[in-house]
Amino acid sequence: MKKLVALMLVGVMTAVMVTGCGNSTDTSASADAAEDTTADAEATEDTAADAESDLAYVKEKGTLVVGITEFEPMDYKDENGEWIGFDADMAKAFAESLGVTAEFQVIDWDNKILELDGKTIDCVWNGMTLTDEVTSAMECTDAYLNNAQVVVVPADVADQYQDEESLKDLSFAVEAGSAGEAEVSALGLNYTPVSSQADALMEVASKSSDAAVIDSLMAGAMIGEGTGYADLTYTIGLNSEEYGVGFRKGSDLAAALNDYFTTSLEDGSMEKVAETYGVQAALIK
Repeated sequence: MKKLVALMLVGVMTAVMVTGCGNSTDTSASADAAEDTTADAEATEDTAADAESDLAYVKEKGTLVVGITEFEPMDYKDENGEWIGFDADMAKAFAESLGVTAEFQVIDWDNKILELDGKTIDCVWNGMTLTDEVTSAMECTDAYLNNAQVVVVPADVADQYQDEESLKDLSFAVEAGSAGEAEVSALGLNYTPVSSQADALMEVASKSSDAAVIDSLMAGAMIGEGTGYADLTYTIGLNSEEYGVGFRKGSDLAAALNDYFTTSLEDGSMEKVAETYGVQAALIK
């Protein structure tokens, strides 16, 4: 009997020891698994944060791809085929401040938001008017230049078109998706959308259209005496507006560019670029 009791006690003690060892191992494994899960979660959060940062994305790939159309004096090519202009020069300087290179990509202006969201470009920086459509679809900077939409006609008939009422029988050429298109559409005028403001001017010069509506800054640079469109002039302004730069919605690059605008205004470099292209009077300070 004593042997049986002893054997039973040994069995109970062995079971307790085995159970105790099992709990210790499980607890240790659970702790390790918890640590691994926490580390994985933190890594996922870091990756997500990086993925959401346009600034990090641009720096990693080493380029800032700028969506543009040919638009003097904002973005146009010099005799060597290099993109220059007020916006082009400022984009290059901003990219350099980030440690990357600016690349310019001509886009269909009507598809600028699709291009941006599809990441074929990183920003739209091309004398872009800050309309409700633009500001609701993009992360936009503060305004940096004043502008207006103006009516362009042949100089020899300009005196006939000095108010909105006189425009009703004209056929207009306007850039598709532009502020100019919005203005002529709101006035109920007859118009043909074209791919760029430069094309709108060509339509008037070739007499395919009676008139065009383009940005006043472009009109000042591209038409009149001493330009390639000496026989054209602009008459009335249809609105007043402001330019801004657009990034993907939620992009941290907009704030970075706002900071750069502030710095370049304070040190005078932005005004120096503006003077190069004759737009200093339009700067918003």
